[in-house]
Amino acid sequence: MEHFIVSARKYRPQTFKDVVGQQAITNTLKNAIEHDHLAQALLFTGPRGVGKTTCARILAKMINHDGTQSPDEDFAFNIFELDAASNNSVDDIRNLIDQVRIPPQVGKYKVYIIDEVHMLSQSAFNAFLKTLEEPPQHAIFILATTEKHKIIPTILSRCQIFDFKRITVSDAKNYLGYIAQQEGVNAEEDALNVIAQKADGAMRDALSIYDRVVSFSGKELTRQAVTENLNVLDYDTYIKVTDLILSNNIPQLLLSYNDILSSGFDGHHFISGLASHFRDLLVCKDQKTIELLEVGEQTKARYFEQASKTNHQFLIKAIELANECDLKYKTSQNQRLLVELTLMQLASITFDGEKKKFEQSIIPASVFEKQPAPLSTEEKSLVRENEHGETSSEAPKESQLPSGENKTPDSHCADDKKDNYHSEETMVPESTEAKEEPAPDLPPAPEPKPVTDSSIKKEKVSGLSLKSIQKKREIEARQQEAAPSKDVVLNGEFSETQLQATWNDYVKRLKKQGAKILASILETDLPKLQEKNRIVIELPNETMKINLEREQNKLMSYLKQKLQNTEIRLVINVNEQSAKKYAFTPIEKYNKLKEKNPLIEKLRSTFDLDV
Repeated sequence: MEHFIVSARKYRPQTFKDVVGQQAITNTLKNAIEHDHLAQALLFTGPRGVGKTTCARILAKMINHDGTQSPDEDFAFNIFELDAASNNSVDDIRNLIDQVRIPPQVGKYKVYIIDEVHMLSQSAFNAFLKTLEEPPQHAIFILATTEKHKIIPTILSRCQIFDFKRITVSDAKNYLGYIAQQEGVNAEEDALNVIAQKADGAMRDALSIYDRVVSFSGKELTRQAVTENLNVLDYDTYIKVTDLILSNNIPQLLLSYNDILSSGFDGHHFISGLASHFRDLLVCKDQKTIELLEVGEQTKARYFEQASKTNHQFLIKAIELANECDLKYKTSQNQRLLVELTLMQLASITFDGEKKKFEQSIIPASVFEKQPAPLSTEEKSLVRENEHGETSSEAPKESQLPSGENKTPDSHCADDKKDNYHSEETMVPESTEAKEEPAPDLPPAPEPKPVTDSSIKKEKVSGLSLKSIQKKREIEARQQEAAPSKDVVLNGEFSETQLQATWNDYVKRLKKQGAKILASILETDLPKLQEKNRIVIELPNETMKINLEREQNKLMSYLKQKLQNTEIRLVINVNEQSAKKYAFTPIEKYNKLKEKNPLIEKLRSTFDLDV
């Protein structure tokens, strides 16, 4: 098995033309060598992984190359590399100075590459000053560092400084494409673009990420495989979120954000990426700024498509809100709520419904309530005929008439009105009254199209024709089928022990949900079972009673379901005398303890203690 070499070493540039993204520096160094105009001390500074050490090695090799040597000659005897991170003392610099005095045996120059030079101590810098300023003619120093500000000014003044820039996304992507071609890997352009963006301007990091992703996906490198392996939020996620924002769909937007958090992403990373996405959409608005969009051609088309749906005013406001959330994120006590509020504000920018009283208002929740379903074509034609007074030329057959033929239209209208005003929040009827008699058997009729409860309520037909009477009977039947739970009556028997156990289970559920105030109210007193279906609880004050009455419906729904009895009722009594059983002051607490153990009073009097 052939030994694997990482791409950062295997494809390290050997000449200046192979260096990625540093054309200005490489051209300067080549011209300096050709014209023999090279300084005695050079300082290479810039971020990690941009080619500082690589350029230093190439420069050291080219200085001694006169064309007569073998192409494989690396002049190892003339190149000395020193790691200042581990050799940072005065003694190390003194040994270096002693070596500098000896001329080279082969070649013209001796090159000393000192990497991470900012790690040298203050005394080592001072010992190095004189030699750096006036070295022998055969010696050239190349200093490399990522933190130029840590180098003392006296060293900087003696060096020719070259500032290496970050590798652009396009340059990194092109070089990764070249390596993929050499390795026989079929890589998508979007996949390489994601890797280049993830590297953040460091070519060495881009190559390391490339090796990891190729090990995961094999010879087929796709965008999906890259995003899955790197666990990054790509542009596809932000495009979907922006579509939800533009459609004012707050509920789905919050669910999408919850899915992003469930995937392990940080909210701060998400909101900063969303701000960058809005910036990219704004860049697409002008032809002069398109080149600032560092994405592939396929991705650029998707950006253009979404940018066409937005305007400048929306994008500027969205960027402002996202940046404000970014600034407040670290200091916020509830970071998730902060991001959710920002998303709701973003989704409300383009809302044209109610007039906004505040600048950053949020769409009211009533907008997202379930809307009634539209009428079918047959129902619309029937209503239209009745509204215009049109009647069928052929009278309906006897079998087609509704079951209650002896009823007048007024009686039907009265029944409909009663059903329409029936409360939807009522889970079960208060009492079991006489039920409607079932309608006589009818021949099978065509099955009506399913409609929602709201659509049944909204249907309006006239009572001026036989066809409308039949239609009303159909609507009434569908309404009864749509809400069968209202006619279900349970009368299961239960004991007071079962009641109290169910009561305690509901209290535990409230504590898990964070409703601690309501849970403490329910824990004040255990419920008592009186008569058969009457539950009585005693509270010490009126305020607790009011709070319990607000959440009474949820409590009773839970009890009715668990106890299998829909006829139970809750009675809340207020007994202000019971409040005295709680000890608040030190005197009250002492009296409570004295009641339980009379010897406490003897202990207090013996030692003359204060209460």
